[in-house]
Amino acid sequence: MRRPILLLLLTLLVSACDKEAGSGEAEGSRSASSAPAAPTAPDAASPSSMSMPKPARGETGQQPQAGAHPDYVGAAQCASCHQQAFEDWQKSHHDLAMKTPNAETVVGNFDNTTFDYFGTESTFYQRDDKYFVRTDGPDGKLHDYPIAYTFGVYPLQQYLIEFPGGRLQALSVSWDSRPKEEGGQRWFHLYPDEEIKPDDPLHWTGINQNWNFQCADCHSTNLHKNYDPASQTFSTQWSEINVGCESCHGPGRKHLAWAGKPEPQRTADTSRGFDIGFDGRRQGRWAMDAVTGIAHLQNDVPTQQEIPMCAQCHSRRGTQHPGVRPADDYLDFFHPALLSEGLYHADGQINDEVYVWGSFLQSKMHSAGVTCSNCHNPHSLELRAQGNDVCAQCHLPTKFDTAEHHFHPAGSAGAQCVSCHMPDKVYMQVDARRDHSFRVPRPDLSEKIGSPNACTGCHTDQNNLWAAEVLEKKFGQPDPHYGEALYAARTGAADAESRLLKLVMDDQQPEIVRATAVSMLPRYLSQTSAQVLQVIAQGDDALQHLGLAQSLDQVPQQVRPALAIPLLYEDERVTASLAASAMAGAPLGQYPQEVRNRYEVALADYVATAEFNSDRPESLVNLASLRGREGNLVEAERLLKEAVALAPYFTPGVINLADLYRASGREADSEALLRSALDNAFDKAPIQHTLGLALVRQKRMSEALAMLQASAHSESATARYVYVYAIALNSQGKPAQAIAELERGLARFPEDRQILSALVSIHREQGNEAAAQRYQQQMQ
Repeated sequence: MRRPILLLLLTLLVSACDKEAGSGEAEGSRSASSAPAAPTAPDAASPSSMSMPKPARGETGQQPQAGAHPDYVGAAQCASCHQQAFEDWQKSHHDLAMKTPNAETVVGNFDNTTFDYFGTESTFYQRDDKYFVRTDGPDGKLHDYPIAYTFGVYPLQQYLIEFPGGRLQALSVSWDSRPKEEGGQRWFHLYPDEEIKPDDPLHWTGINQNWNFQCADCHSTNLHKNYDPASQTFSTQWSEINVGCESCHGPGRKHLAWAGKPEPQRTADTSRGFDIGFDGRRQGRWAMDAVTGIAHLQNDVPTQQEIPMCAQCHSRRGTQHPGVRPADDYLDFFHPALLSEGLYHADGQINDEVYVWGSFLQSKMHSAGVTCSNCHNPHSLELRAQGNDVCAQCHLPTKFDTAEHHFHPAGSAGAQCVSCHMPDKVYMQVDARRDHSFRVPRPDLSEKIGSPNACTGCHTDQNNLWAAEVLEKKFGQPDPHYGEALYAARTGAADAESRLLKLVMDDQQPEIVRATAVSMLPRYLSQTSAQVLQVIAQGDDALQHLGLAQSLDQVPQQVRPALAIPLLYEDERVTASLAASAMAGAPLGQYPQEVRNRYEVALADYVATAEFNSDRPESLVNLASLRGREGNLVEAERLLKEAVALAPYFTPGVINLADLYRASGREADSEALLRSALDNAFDKAPIQHTLGLALVRQKRMSEALAMLQASAHSESATARYVYVYAIALNSQGKPAQAIAELERGLARFPEDRQILSALVSIHREQGNEAAAQRYQQQMQ
């Protein structure tokens, strides 16, 4: 009987390009991650959760129509009855999300201008009223490419180039659309500080700059990716090239039919032919509390129906199934990121590109019933008022728009509400986006957990303690903050489990925060936390269910069914499919037929997701993991080989294939694959760590130690890499060196329990009881 194979379970995390209206990017940083990731299973041979960096077939300029979806009628049909909304929408960032190139839509300088990037000179020019760029192609040589589409408009505009196989690629040399006095009106590169060469997945011709997967479904209406894995080609289609009326309101044919009915019939049909309506915000009645200076919703109306619809694009999420419409359940089609490390700071502030939804769900505004269109005109996308007046809709100016409150001269930058409560961060070199959690600055938290704050973000000559003292003197002692619990969990603090449990059970905290805590609890699983997770699994909170489903692969096999089976009964397809995947390979005969039926349906959804996204290596590895746990090792190997061929740089594919070889007794094949992968990997540490373990198994210790050392000393090292290297040193009779490595690692990963445990153990072995006790106390 073959030994079971541990395959790294990766939940497909996909980032769209720049899903903020008005700008589009196929990726902005080397580590740009793709999207909500379920934590990977902890294993010495597996890397930590990997992050991915961030047209249609036919002649240039064609607009492929989703002809199989005739219910979509187009924005022009709306204009005759909804003239003001249509006029507001025209020239908005939604309207200009994607266009065919012409004198009105192209804002970049194509007057034979040039741009030099590490010696590669790109030239932008026009010929016969068409737009071209001469730049480096996939072979590294200069080629002339026609511009197929404009992408976004402000503060930058990108340009899409058509390639064989129905692919559109986003050029990394972009146009800065800002005024010249702000540094704009120039060509610039999205990666100015490192040379991105043609063999790099971040090169504009590479897989991570592919429009069809990364960007398309948030820049066009009713988009269908239509990837064919057999030919590895796309036949991507849309109903409208840009973000039109039906992106938000749904297909309009029934509405047109409703509009043509006699008046009595129209009055009787309150749906007006749409599956979703957004009347709740207009029906809300807000009253100002003169004492607090804050308005409160007075009537019980659903004001926030639009939020899940907006989240379809304005969130960091993976698309799991095609064909979503505005009225659909968000978690039936998308897998959103929670407050994951790398994406968010520990206190929930934005770090990577997360596109608003995850921030806004943390806010007191959201809990009070505020929705997107309270602040933004949904058609023009402009703010409903200028400056502090938009906040004054709900916050009494005489109480809040005063120097006594904000400490700054009236009319100054510091006196703007957004300066303190919505600090921004610049993405794609020029695109400043504001944090929508509307938080109070917390320099005291910055001092404790390293999160940023608006005070020292501006007053760079001062420190956190100064800012904290100023705020405490004015507003009093700050309240406890959930960021401390999330930070404790991220750093492996001794009290991490108890802090997470307290946070999970605090129903006054935002649901996305509690869901994040749920997703982290399995790292610290005890009998108590397992019982709490079981209660959560049987509860009714959709985001907490998602957080649990994301982390089931970290739960011991014997515990998983108790947590996963209740999730199979959830209406949200994404959550149920993740639960089914975590159960794959387990004996199901002991469970009732209904459980087995639900498992089969949810597992089919999981497979459908993997196949839908099979243009990505992550998805192929997901499916290989599933097939491996089901015992189909031949199919698992085929899928992993396909993933490695598609993306040789993608280390989880390499490591899982190497582990499959190892577990099948093909140690030589495993080693050869790992050594070959070192040439392609941008982050070599996971490969070095895995190869080091392979060499340990072969008792080639000197070679093994060299590899383990390289991984432990790398910039991307994890605490696990440090721990394994130190244990290997100790096993070779080098305890002093092992202790030195562990202490160096502890400085880098404070409170890591594995490192502390190893320090206790090795010091005791050496008779250093005092030192052992010191580290033991840190674990309490």
